[in-house]
Amino acid sequence: MTWSLLGDALAIFFALCGMFFMFVGAVGIVRFPDAYNRLHASSKCSTLGVMGLALAAVFHVGTLAVTTKAIMTIVFALVAAPVGSHMLAKAAHLNGLKPWDRQLSDELQQDKERRSGKSPCNAPRGMAASPQSRPARRDPGSDPTARVSAVV
Repeated sequence: MTWSLLGDALAIFFALCGMFFMFVGAVGIVRFPDAYNRLHASSKCSTLGVMGLALAAVFHVGTLAVTTKAIMTIVFALVAAPVGSHMLAKAAHLNGLKPWDRQLSDELQQDKERRSGKSPCNAPRGMAASPQSRPARRDPGSDPTARVSAVV
């Protein structure tokens, strides 16, 4: 087996992996129920997809210039995509975009309530929080994507 054949095989493997993550991320953007889950899918697919395609370019071309540019692109994608999606999700949360009604927890809201002293977690030890102090359930009929256009 020659080095050229091995490089081409690795290039095909990484290109297929990158395209797989891009495809799965696109399906997740279409299928997920709310903006927060869609942001998660888009940041994962862009990070992992770009990484796979950049590595495919490295193994296919193999020059120092392409390798350097690919490494810089991968590092930038690993830093920028998660930070950007976190900033968008936090801005959406601060603007009142409600999460999916079947979401298990809203940790940012719990942290806000804990800091303001409204949380049942602030009850003294050994005392259960009263049902009145627990947060109310969201209306299941509300549309969780109603304010998506204001965020995106």
